[in-house]
Amino acid sequence: MPSAHKNLVAEAGSLAAFFWSYEPREEELAKPQTVSTSEASKALSKALKKKGWKFVGPTTLYAFMQAMGLINDHAEGCVFRAEVTKAREKFNKPQMR
Repeated sequence: MPSAHKNLVAEAGSLAAFFWSYEPREEELAKPQTVSTSEASKALSKALKKKGWKFVGPTTLYAFMQAMGLINDHAEGCVFRAEVTKAREKFNKPQMR
């Protein structure tokens, strides 16, 4: 594992805890499927680049955040939006050290 990754794990406790620390608050979210970046994805991109990561732009990280459940960007009325909401309620988010 490259040293930038090791340092991040040592600092945060895990990659998951680090990423989940950038979960946006509900009031910060845009209307579903209207944006391809967010303030949270921009901040995460900046933090990772500062730690030596490459190819981690805000659009890429927004898509990552969607895929990992940090952002539920499914359209209103989409069956998956409800499923993701239920899964997020049951999920124990990893905590930073």
